[in-house]
Amino acid sequence: MARLRRLLLIFLLIAVLVLGAAAAGAWWGYQRFTTPGPLTADRTVVVPRGSSIAAIAGLLADEGVIEDRFLFRAGVRVFGRHKPLRAGEYLFAAGISPQGAMQQMIEGRQVQHRLTIAEGLTNRETLELVAGAAGLSGDTPDPASLGREGALLPETYFFVLGDSRAELVARMKSSMDETLAELWPARAEGLPFKDSREALILASIVEKETGLPEERPHVAAVFLNRLAKGMALQSDPTVIFAITQGRSKLDRPLTAKDLAIDSPFNTYLVVGLPPAPIANPGRAAIEAVLHPARSDDLYFVADGTGGHVFAKTLAEHNKNVAAWRKIQAQKRNTTEAE
Repeated sequence: MARLRRLLLIFLLIAVLVLGAAAAGAWWGYQRFTTPGPLTADRTVVVPRGSSIAAIAGLLADEGVIEDRFLFRAGVRVFGRHKPLRAGEYLFAAGISPQGAMQQMIEGRQVQHRLTIAEGLTNRETLELVAGAAGLSGDTPDPASLGREGALLPETYFFVLGDSRAELVARMKSSMDETLAELWPARAEGLPFKDSREALILASIVEKETGLPEERPHVAAVFLNRLAKGMALQSDPTVIFAITQGRSKLDRPLTAKDLAIDSPFNTYLVVGLPPAPIANPGRAAIEAVLHPARSDDLYFVADGTGGHVFAKTLAEHNKNVAAWRKIQAQKRNTTEAE
């Protein structure tokens, strides 16, 4: 009986030592898994698609993000709760712990790239920017697949490495549709638009006429006043579009012959709106035509400082045009003198 008690005591003692050693080992592993790692500076690492945990651990060790690939694998299996590590491009902060690296990949917090689409670009110009954006994959849609101009909303878009160009363009299209759907119901009363697409047409003209945000509602008011009086819009950007169809820039001034071109986009000859937008207007230009300034002005011309001067009568406008031509002549003389 005494011998049995001694054996039981020895067994219990061994069990306590084993459990204690296991607990100590687990605590040591947890400490190493959660304490800062060896990185001395932020580092970008691309984890390929289909990488196993072992492959990811090896990659992070080679890149100096972690010290012990075996500890990382064990930590992921114990603390990752069976959640997958996502492939992609990651920016790991200096000193990040193995646990922090694991969590970043579980959550898919990848490097965010950005592509800014300026207001007033055509579909073709926008697609060229998408085609040249580094980090995207796949082919860019053909401009013809978008239909007429005004399909894509200009703004800054974020994407991660490997995102599809086609998917990004689809996001741009959805953003335009959603913006029109949001802004159209809140429009001012009495506007002459049959639907939001007509508002988009005028917004594209306003976008091309002025680059000053504070001028957009005033320019919109001028065009709306002309529409109300049955006057031709007489917008130079529409004539430029009639010539180029949005496929290229017009690297020369418009001529009298240009203003007589036979095109539904020539608003010097055709009264009313052109049949489609001439570019992709931004949100602010759309808001401007849906909430124009209160003004009786019917004319505007460049003022030589990047803005425009407005007029209610043709006589006033002619004076402003004369002043603008004088400014142009002075600039030409200065250029020739240099």
